[in-house]
This record gives sequence, structure tokens and C-alpha cells, in this order.
Amino acid sequence: MEFILVGLINSTELQTLLFWIFTFIYAIALTFNCLLIFTICNCRNLHTPMYFLLINLSLVNIFSISVTTPKLLQALWTQRKIISFYGCITQVYLFIWTLGTELLLLSFMAFDRYTAICHPLQYTLIMRKEACVCIAVGAWLVGMVNSAVHAGLMLKLSFRDSNIINHFFCDVPPLLKLASSDTSINESMAFAADVILGIFNCGLTLMSYFFIMRTIFRIRSTEGKKKAFSTCSSHLIVVSFYFSSVIYTYIRPSSVYSLDKDKLVSLLYTVVTPVLNPIIYFMRNKEVKKALKTFVAKSHLIPAPQA
Repeated sequence: MEFILVGLINSTELQTLLFWIFTFIYAIALTFNCLLIFTICNCRNLHTPMYFLLINLSLVNIFSISVTTPKLLQALWTQRKIISFYGCITQVYLFIWTLGTELLLLSFMAFDRYTAICHPLQYTLIMRKEACVCIAVGAWLVGMVNSAVHAGLMLKLSFRDSNIINHFFCDVPPLLKLASSDTSINESMAFAADVILGIFNCGLTLMSYFFIMRTIFRIRSTEGKKKAFSTCSSHLIVVSFYFSSVIYTYIRPSSVYSLDKDKLVSLLYTVVTPVLNPIIYFMRNKEVKKALKTFVAKSHLIPAPQA
């Protein structure tokens, strides 16, 4: 059995334009995320829990955009929009894995900032090396188990009525819309995952930032407030962008899904977010900017000016 992915648009001229746009975005995402990883690994000052989690976030971004974008580029360039049944299920499995892992990592990064700002004296004890490794491994494992459940349940569905998926990649909502068999178990498990991974992580993140803001406002000096806020502003921007688009797409009743709108919104967290994450950290985080300049100078990527 094979599925046909409708894609984003049908115009051949616009498809060629979109191919080059998404190729550029994909290349930028891979380059910037790899550069961020290399920068952190090569700078001892950034060997802290926050940047260890940021490395994992960059790995998720590379993984996430590589699950959806190559197939999208193939469809835009060759107009071949066919994907096999098992290829589709594999894409669902890999994408849901990255989605759940990223939600967990973002919430743990918020907890890291909460600990650093609200409990600075206990920070090194709470966020010690062993705890950080357990957090990162746990996030990847929970994301993997969650995606395995969804993909396994998807294998049991039948798709006799139609094989046309109104999306540019295989995702849970459009496949459930397409299924001709009972999807109640799938929807129940999707709802449970939404509550646990979506609402719980969003709540944990909001709670962390509530206490962070309360602590910042209690700081008397303006300079102290700026310094405290600068340590979490980059993460706050990333979290706001990512959570809002994911919650809009997944944490709704299936009856109100609008696939035409959803596939445009899904571009935000499948294509745009993996590019924005490293750019935001490079632009707004002073420590990362300084480390990047040092890494570039040591690597001789930019020729040093001659005297």
C-alpha cells in the first residue's frame, strides 16, 4: 500500500521556488545547529548543565528537520508525492519521537533556569552531572516510547477509503482523519500523550518562569534584573514559539482539525523552529556569541587581519 502526500501547493512554478527556499532553510538549520554544538563542545566556559541540554536540543532540531524536509524537497523537485505505508509509519514514529523529546528538553531547560536564578546556592547540587545525563537520556527514552505506542497503534488501522494524505508529511492527525477503521484507541492515547507531554510540560515551564519572574522583580538593582533576565530570555522566546504552535496543532479535539491550516502551522515547528533556535541563542546569548568568536578564530574559519 502507498500514500499520496498532497503537499503544500499544486503550482509547478511555486513548487520550484519553494524547493530552493526550503533547501536554503534546511542547509541553514544543519549548519547553525552543528556550529552551536561544536561551539559549546570547544568552549570550557559553556560546559554547564544549561548548555549540555542545549546540545541535546540542537541534536533534536537536526533530527526533526531531517525527518520531514528531505521528503518535502523530493516532492517539490520531482513532483513524486508517493510514500509507502511503512515509510509513512516510520516517518510518524521518528517525528513523534523528536516532538516528545523536544517538549521534555524545553521544560527541563526552564527548570534549569529556575534552579539557577531562584536557588543559586543549591544549583550545582541539583543540576549535577549525573542528574543532567539522566534528564537527557530520560527525555530521549520517553519520547521514543511515546512514539512507539503511536506508531504501533497506527499499524493496526486500515485505510480502504482513500490513500491521499492532506499534508506534506505523515503525521498523526491527518492519518486518523484518513483511517476507515475505528480510531478511538488511537485518539485516547493521543489525548493521554497530549496531556502528559503537552499540558504537563507547558505547565511546568510556565510555573518555572512564574517563579523566575517573581525572583527577578525582587532584585533591587536594574543591572541585576537585566543580568538575571538575559540568562533565560533566549529560552523563553524559543519556548513561546514552539509550545504555541504545537499546542494549536495537537491539543484540540479531532473534530475541529482543519488540515489545510494545520499543515501551514506545522511548518513553524517542523521547519522554522529548528532554524530559529540556534539563531536566537547566537544573537541573544552573550556567552554563546563570545564562544562562537573564539571558536571561529581558533578554527581559522575567518582569516585574521594582517598587521
